[in-house]
Amino acid sequence: MRPANGERPDAVRATPAVRVPRPPGRDGSDSGTGRRPAPRAARAPRAHRSNALHPGAWWIWALGLGVAASRTTNPLLLALLAGVAGYVVAARRTDAPWARSYGAFVRLGLAVLVIRLGFAVFLGSPIPGTHVVVTLPEVPLPGWAQGIRIGGRVTAEGLVFALYDGLKLATLLVCVGAANALANPARLLKSLPGALYEAGVAVVVALTFAPNLIADVQRLRAARRLRGRPDRGLRGLLHVGLPVLEGALERSVALAAAMDARGYGRAAEVPAAVRRTTAVLTLGGLLGVCAGTYGLLTAEGGSYGLPVLLAGVAAALGGLWLGGRRSVRTRYRPDVWGARAWLVSGSGVAVAGLMTLAGSVVPAALHPGVVPLAAPVLPLWPAAAVLLGLLPAFAAPAPAVPAPAAPVSAATTSTVPAPATPSSGVPTSEESS
Repeated sequence: MRPANGERPDAVRATPAVRVPRPPGRDGSDSGTGRRPAPRAARAPRAHRSNALHPGAWWIWALGLGVAASRTTNPLLLALLAGVAGYVVAARRTDAPWARSYGAFVRLGLAVLVIRLGFAVFLGSPIPGTHVVVTLPEVPLPGWAQGIRIGGRVTAEGLVFALYDGLKLATLLVCVGAANALANPARLLKSLPGALYEAGVAVVVALTFAPNLIADVQRLRAARRLRGRPDRGLRGLLHVGLPVLEGALERSVALAAAMDARGYGRAAEVPAAVRRTTAVLTLGGLLGVCAGTYGLLTAEGGSYGLPVLLAGVAAALGGLWLGGRRSVRTRYRPDVWGARAWLVSGSGVAVAGLMTLAGSVVPAALHPGVVPLAAPVLPLWPAAAVLLGLLPAFAAPAPAVPAPAAPVSAATTSTVPAPATPSSGVPTSEESS
């Protein structure tokens, strides 16, 4: 007998469909729609342990940009150098704590620029000028302070000169911040020669202190905002600064205990003659490197800078090779200097070399005059040389970014009926209701 609603009691009752997501195709496309994901802007592979870029390449690239910035006072070229460094950092930095310190270096550069302009306003400028912007009350000084003044006339030529000078120093800080944000300090420490291992430990700990400090400040300020407490002003500074200092001290003690437990500071016995030779070669080589670098950075030392630098590098390498005999440590999975590291470091060296060459070929374009006032002009081939610094944004491996979970939609799902259960001929409670 058929029920009143017209259904057969012995028929299989239709169950609701269960929708499960369909797995994507092997090539990454949606097997349901045939659409492929959008191509990445950078053709470089994703960074992982085996193809990660050598940290020394980032430092050579950044120092090359810094050398280029020291060879010019043209604000257009300096802004272009800072933009190149910022673009590479935005394209290739990771989510590591040290990568967050780039913003602090940028703010430090802006602070240096403002301080330099403030000195030019209140303490005067050695550049004579005829365009007076404002005249401040001048403080009379005794006779032994001749050459120094507080207040007086503020000229446009002096302000422009101070702007160019402060922008150069700010660009140098931005380049150093880029290297600090891109290079892994722990891997850089592992790549140092054995003779510099103890000094490298101290330098790397000092370099990692600033990023960790910035991360702690951001975390504590966010926690205070969530609790509805002030995080700015003197009161907020006291409540944030004390926990940050306490955490820094605890981290220092824990780091010292961990380093002592792992045998840091232990060295092998070497003859006294080897130690003396090592000290002479290392110290003499480092002094030669400093003198040669100073010669390259100044216009007067261009003739002796390169020979002294090469001699210092050779002596320092000999001293480091002899000093490495004291080190009893081993290396696990040393970083390989591959083709991409050569491209990254070579781009920085090329920028520095071409800007140095431009300083002798077109010095007026790299150092625009301020007396009389004239708008700076962007030289074409030095600007093209600066753009070579963008090569790491495409040659270096891209940082690994976790893929977000894709929402389940009707286009990427399939209907799978639930397994049917034959009825016994007796309506269930749901069917009868």
